[in-house]
Amino acid sequence: MEITKILGFKPKRIQFYETAFTHRSMNIKDSLGNVINYERLEFLGDAMLSAVIASHLFLEVPSGDEGYLTKMRSKIVSREHLNELGKELNLIKLVESKIPTGQFGDNIHGNLFEALVGAIFLDKGYKYCEKFIYSCVIIPYVDIETLEGKVISYKSLLIEWCQKEKKTFGYHVYDDTGNDEVRHFSVKLSIDGKVVAKARATSKKKAEEKASKRAFFVFQNRMSKLI
Repeated sequence: MEITKILGFKPKRIQFYETAFTHRSMNIKDSLGNVINYERLEFLGDAMLSAVIASHLFLEVPSGDEGYLTKMRSKIVSREHLNELGKELNLIKLVESKIPTGQFGDNIHGNLFEALVGAIFLDKGYKYCEKFIYSCVIIPYVDIETLEGKVISYKSLLIEWCQKEKKTFGYHVYDDTGNDEVRHFSVKLSIDGKVVAKARATSKKKAEEKASKRAFFVFQNRMSKLI
């Protein structure tokens, strides 16, 4: 069974895992009319990941204050990282959906990973859930020194820096003259009235993040203290 290979143990109650890979497009309900899909398990898995990783950081970094521990946990459970974990396990091949998997965005991978963690908790309890998180997340990816220098969101970092330094900033979308088949968005990032970076991407959010990353390298010496 494919799920057994991923888990490393035999599931006790397979229905939890079936739910973990059921997309809302299937429109399935139980006998009481409750919707059956992975979204509730995603919520539970997110909480379990947060708890296990918070415990690990608390024990691993006794000198870390609340702010430090919160920031480090955010880096480990960032949407980008969870998406990578879901992709590595190729969880999307198990999804039951009426929508072609090629039409899903990247976040489906992280959502499925969280739902899987939630299913493990319901099926086997906290200890098995903790073991799975350690083997898939903490042991291979949690290196304190590396994480300390990792930036989750350049846009968030830039906004924090501007607010701290009392600088005005703004992201301005302007006409994209590219001839790409897929629509692109172009963004100018201004700080104190001066354009410091430009970027284009397939979404406004991605373009803003790209511009923020470029601005980070302009002000790196001053902004790196916030990482």
